[in-house]
Amino acid sequence: MKEVWAIGGGKGGIGKSFIISSMGNCLARQGKKVILVDADLGAANLHTFLGMGKPEKSLTDFFENKAPLASLLVRTGIDNLDLLAGAIHSMVPENIKYAQKLKFFRHIKKLEADFILIDLGAGVHFNTIDTFLLADRKIVVIVPEITAIENMYGFIKIVFFRHIMNTLGRNGFKDEFREVWDMRQAHGITTLKVFVECLKSQSASMGRIIDSELASFRVNIVLNQIKLKREKRIGNSVKSICLKYFGLDARYAGFIETDDFITRSLNNRQPYLQSYPESKCAREVAAIVHNLVNDQQISIQDAR
Repeated sequence: MKEVWAIGGGKGGIGKSFIISSMGNCLARQGKKVILVDADLGAANLHTFLGMGKPEKSLTDFFENKAPLASLLVRTGIDNLDLLAGAIHSMVPENIKYAQKLKFFRHIKKLEADFILIDLGAGVHFNTIDTFLLADRKIVVIVPEITAIENMYGFIKIVFFRHIMNTLGRNGFKDEFREVWDMRQAHGITTLKVFVECLKSQSASMGRIIDSELASFRVNIVLNQIKLKREKRIGNSVKSICLKYFGLDARYAGFIETDDFITRSLNNRQPYLQSYPESKCAREVAAIVHNLVNDQQISIQDAR
C-alpha cells in the first residue's frame, strides 16, 4: 500500500533534506516507486541534494496556475525516483488558503507511487503542521544541540495539540476542548500530558477518542550529525521526555553519524548514496528506512 512520510523538526539546518533525499534514494534502489515532495515553500533546495539544477516545473504551477500535480513530476536521473519541486517564487506559505491546502493533500494522496516522502520547511506554521499530520510516517529530525532539541519539543507539542483539537472538533467536542484550554490555569495544567488527562476526564466519549488517538499516533525520531558515541543516547532521552510530558510513545528510528563526504557530494552535485553506496552513513540510512518501513526502532544496545 502507498505510504506518505513527512519529515520535520521545527529548526532549519539540521539535515532534513539530506536525510529525506537519501531515504528516497535508498527505497528507489530497492525497486520501490518513490516521489519526493519539496514542501519547503520558502526555501526549497531538495533538488540540490539530488544533483539537479533548479527544475522549471514546481509547486508554484499547482497553486498559482492550477496545473495537475502529477504533471509537475520531474525525473531525477535516479531509477524509480521522481521529484515535485518546491521552488516557490511569488508565494509564501501564509498565502496558501485552506481550500488550496486541502486540494494539495488530496492530490498528494492520488499520486502513483509506493512511497511519497515530503520534506517540510522549518518552523511551526499551520501549513507545515497540517502537512506533517497528513503523513502515515511522521519523522522528526534532531541534532545533538540544545536549541535543536528544544525546537523539536516545541514542534511535537504543537503537532499533537493540533491533532487532538482537530480530532475532537470532528467528533463534536470543539467547545469542550476550548473550554478546558481556556481554563488551563484553574485546572492546574502545566504540560500537554496533564491537559490530555483533563480532557479525558470531561466525558467517557472524549476519553475513548483520545485513547484511540494516543494508541495510533506515532512520532519517529532520527538523530543526525552524531560526532561522539555517547550522543547516540540522546534518542532514548527524547523518547523518555515525549512519554513523560506528552504521553506519546515515540520511536527512535535511528541515527546518522557525521561524514565529510556529504558536503563533498553536495558540492559536486552528486547524490550521496550514488557516490558512496557502501559507506557507513549509507548503511545507517538503510537501517532507518528498514525501521520505518517495518514500524520498528533501533535496539537499546545499538543506541548506547
